[in-house]
Amino acid sequence: MAGRVSRSSLPFFERSALRTIPSQNVFLSLRTKTAQPAHLQVLRHNSLSSQRSFSTTTLRARAHTMGQLKARNSTGPFSWKSALLFVITGGAMIIYFRVEKERLARKRVAEMSKGVGRPKVGGPFVLKDLNGNQYTEENLKGKYSFVYFGFTHCPDICPDELDKMAEIIDNVKEATKGENVFLPVFVTCDPVRDTPEVLRSYLQEFHKDIVGLTGTYEQVKHMCKQYRVYFSTPQNVNPGDDYLVDHSIYFYLMDPDGDFVECIGRQDTPESATRVIMEHINDWKREGKPLKKD
Repeated sequence: MAGRVSRSSLPFFERSALRTIPSQNVFLSLRTKTAQPAHLQVLRHNSLSSQRSFSTTTLRARAHTMGQLKARNSTGPFSWKSALLFVITGGAMIIYFRVEKERLARKRVAEMSKGVGRPKVGGPFVLKDLNGNQYTEENLKGKYSFVYFGFTHCPDICPDELDKMAEIIDNVKEATKGENVFLPVFVTCDPVRDTPEVLRSYLQEFHKDIVGLTGTYEQVKHMCKQYRVYFSTPQNVNPGDDYLVDHSIYFYLMDPDGDFVECIGRQDTPESATRVIMEHINDWKREGKPLKKD
């Protein structure tokens, strides 16, 4: 019985011993920790403190960086200044290409008007100004000339068009800041009645800058033919005869080389005509070509 009890009790003691081994290990470890020298415990404490301080600094820096990222993400990849600069640059490029496209279109029309495949407008002529001096196509060169054909006895159309011409002169002068690059010219289709004295008095009523030209019937007829202008003035008339003259109602814009570039009709207002004229003047300047300003 005793042998049976001792044999049966052995596994229990073995199990109890096995269970007490971990407790003993823990106890030994605690004893070991407690048995550590004081200077090792201080070093261990300092090491932990340094790790904690390093970790805190990293978290604070990380938090600061996250704040910057949030602020950056709130405005997207571009700032409002970059967006504004992008919009302004894009708008400027659109305007530039549009202006350049219109300039090339005007240049193409002007080139087509120089007699390639169609009658040429303008050419050599000889007339006289109101001081009796000879005036030719060379006097028109160097500036943008604005040529109109009419007569002083015209009841309504010529006065209306000359009022428009006077307003255009002032508009162009203002747009060019006083530069003398625009030459308005009035050519009479009735040279018998429109003597230099009559023309001078008549044109002064509209604008002092208008240059009046006259000549013999043949000289006037030749210039009208050069400019493709129709007029119905009788050839052999006396100064006291009463008659009406039918004629083309256009302003002819000629460039500084003496080439025709644009026609201004009755449908044009002073504002629209000024805009067309200034477009051509600015195109000429943009190409770096000289303009006579005397």
